[in-house]
Amino acid sequence: MSVLAHIKNNQIHPDVRKLGVVVRKLVPEMSAKFFRRGNWFMRHFAQRHFPKDMNVTEHWAQRPDGSRLRIIVAQPMQPKPLATGVLWLHGGGYAMEIPEIDLSYARHVQAVSNAVVVMPDYRLSTEAPYPAALDDAYLALRWMNDHHAALGINPEQLFVAGESAGGGLTAALTLYARDQGEIPIAFQMPLYPMLDDRPTASSAENDAPIWNTKSNANAWRLYLGAAYRTDHVSPYAAPARATDYRNLPPTYTFVGTIEPFYQETLTYIKHLQDAGVAAHCDVYDGWFHGVDIVAPKTAIAKKATAAWQAAFKAATEKYYWRHDG
Repeated sequence: MSVLAHIKNNQIHPDVRKLGVVVRKLVPEMSAKFFRRGNWFMRHFAQRHFPKDMNVTEHWAQRPDGSRLRIIVAQPMQPKPLATGVLWLHGGGYAMEIPEIDLSYARHVQAVSNAVVVMPDYRLSTEAPYPAALDDAYLALRWMNDHHAALGINPEQLFVAGESAGGGLTAALTLYARDQGEIPIAFQMPLYPMLDDRPTASSAENDAPIWNTKSNANAWRLYLGAAYRTDHVSPYAAPARATDYRNLPPTYTFVGTIEPFYQETLTYIKHLQDAGVAAHCDVYDGWFHGVDIVAPKTAIAKKATAAWQAAFKAATEKYYWRHDG
């Protein structure tokens, strides 16, 4: 399926066409200033407003420099032993948002599985560029592994997941964890992930709603710093630059046909499959970036959510770090 550089309104799925048209007019571009303002708003109005239907607690992990990483943990109201441990990494272009924004994803995870969801408040590119986010993600993974007994987590079933930049960070973390050889990851779910700092067939000159070429370039510029648009970008920063996909965990994702990450997601899954990794991608025609977040009650968003929930549930029944079954 081909992707046109300029996204016409009639290419947007009917379920979200009106919304997409409005959003495209209201937010033509997300800049560094936009990211910083968004973060200010979230820090002041969204943080620590935990839902009452989930057991959400706040924890801290110490970084090597003595500063602390904030981690929130979502546990079922009625915990069961040997839960799947899910490290969930939020989106926001590596530049924006807080983990509380993604508690709805934790709720969806726990609706279909016995899972404890660990969500780190990793450093954003507006305060520290790469590798700060990756360092924090790995610290959170180690923290989850070290505290598995207290959290009721099965140490042989650690998953990593996230959406958008959180999906890209998921892919980066699984690469990094594989190469470190310390903490085995049994499954990854990088949903419509932000993987490639270089232009692709779908990310170049893309003006789709929510996330487009300009926003993408601004986010990568912040995240990569001086390495942006050079040949010195690590695959741990932009996983699409990896050359070895062997021994990565089984993978599920989905992506929309009109969003910038369409091509890089398909390419990533193909690389995994060619390396012998069990990997699958569902594709939704006319889906722009983040539809499941901005329009969760639409039929297309419900379909995508139900599909990834089914894939996640199947993974909990099949994948352990020994890759049994």
